[in-house]
Amino acid sequence: MHLVAQQGVAAPGETLRQFYLTLLGSFGPQGWWPARTRLQVILGAILTQNTNWRNATLALKNLRKGGLLVWHGLRLAGLKELEHCVRPAGFYRQKARTIHDFADWLERTHGGSFDSLFSLHPTQSRRQLLSLKGIGPETADAILLYAGRQPLFVSDAYTRRVLSRHDLIPAQADYGFTQQFLHRHLPPDQAMFNEFHALLVEAAKRYCRGAAARCEECPLRKFLAVRDQGLPVPVPMLPGRELTHANESA
Repeated sequence: MHLVAQQGVAAPGETLRQFYLTLLGSFGPQGWWPARTRLQVILGAILTQNTNWRNATLALKNLRKGGLLVWHGLRLAGLKELEHCVRPAGFYRQKARTIHDFADWLERTHGGSFDSLFSLHPTQSRRQLLSLKGIGPETADAILLYAGRQPLFVSDAYTRRVLSRHDLIPAQADYGFTQQFLHRHLPPDQAMFNEFHALLVEAAKRYCRGAAARCEECPLRKFLAVRDQGLPVPVPMLPGRELTHANESA
């Protein structure tokens, strides 16, 4: 059964806060990112592109066995060695090239220093990461949030699915639009962005599934209303022309 949100009486920021508290109370802290070092976070963010975390973990284990989860080892690794290690994550040639090029770039631009990269203003560090082939907005923001501890919300497909099904954002909202919406209505709190993103991913995986949503079991069910009960369908909070403008500027 299709469900729609009844968010008209609450400001978006308050609704998001209630989502966060509800999910945290239901699931508990998620402990993201599951990594020992900043380098491992960065490599994990690249490896998990277009695959699941299990496959990315297998690739990370191979890198660890090869001594490539430390900066010195990674800098000396050849492309073929990287391809062999990251094969379980899929798209292994592209991902190996991205890792290789990132390591080379960080060495040339920041002397191999993560502190140097993350000491920049988030806008500047994000721009630098996005200039690298193979690193898009979601990967860049995951690196900056989880490794750099910078307040950038990772507005991935799971996040967009949950928010759009509650009519907080239009169904066609893209990554940039969704991130702008969240940044506009939430305080710039890195720790909260970290936890909230992880909680939304968990909610999407457990209940807000792509093909068959399990709304009746979801802790966010209380924020929904059944369409055929005659409740009014809310107008999207942001007009279509603003969505177009956001897409163009993202």
